[in-house]
Amino acid sequence: MKMDYLYDGSFDGLLTSIYYSYYEQKAHGIYPEASYQFNMFTPSTVIQSDPVLAARVYDAIDRKISVYSLMQIYYVYLSNNPAKENLILKYLQLGFQLGPKIDSIHSHPEVLPIRQTAKKVSFEAERFLGLLRFTDTGSYLYAVLEPDHNILILLADHFADRLAGERFIIHDKKRNLAIICNKKEWYLSDSSEEAAIPDSETEQFYQELWAKYFTRISIENRKNKKLQSHFVPQRYRHNLVEFRKSELL
Repeated sequence: MKMDYLYDGSFDGLLTSIYYSYYEQKAHGIYPEASYQFNMFTPSTVIQSDPVLAARVYDAIDRKISVYSLMQIYYVYLSNNPAKENLILKYLQLGFQLGPKIDSIHSHPEVLPIRQTAKKVSFEAERFLGLLRFTDTGSYLYAVLEPDHNILILLADHFADRLAGERFIIHDKKRNLAIICNKKEWYLSDSSEEAAIPDSETEQFYQELWAKYFTRISIENRKNKKLQSHFVPQRYRHNLVEFRKSELL
């Protein structure tokens, strides 16, 4: 009988579950333990994340399928798609059969959802590279975001390079995660709490100046709210200073 594997939500835990599906008992499905709905007709077991077993699956995907497929499944893992674990499972089952050829069958029913979901994650990460706004607290730079997908880790290297030599925090308020950089290196923290962070006087001045500029350049008879919403969706705007302090929100 096939088994439902329950994991801890980590990428290592997901890959460990895939290992057990191949070398122990075939998976009926893979689900986060925290949100699993028990089914009396399907046995289930909790899988402990094992970095060694996860690394074996990681390397097997790289060698037997492709590094591109590895990147695709990681982006899907970061997505908010509620079926992501089983999309990845089915994709890898096909990938281990076909090898690198899977990269060329874009319309296959096990491949297309992976491509589409990974593209959404990639697009949102690229969008936030331009949308993220930092506040100067006086001792470090702080930015807050509430993305649809868990993209925080995809932003870290970019801002560590761009803000080299700066202390900064990028806080995903929706997931209570944060990238914390101490000038030289960054790490991911799962215990960030957003405080009422006071703006330095200089930062406050530039926020107000930016908001005034943003308002003035938006000529009334040239406003295109549909186009504006395409580039800056409403759900992101409350974290952007130019919308918090302008009439465009």
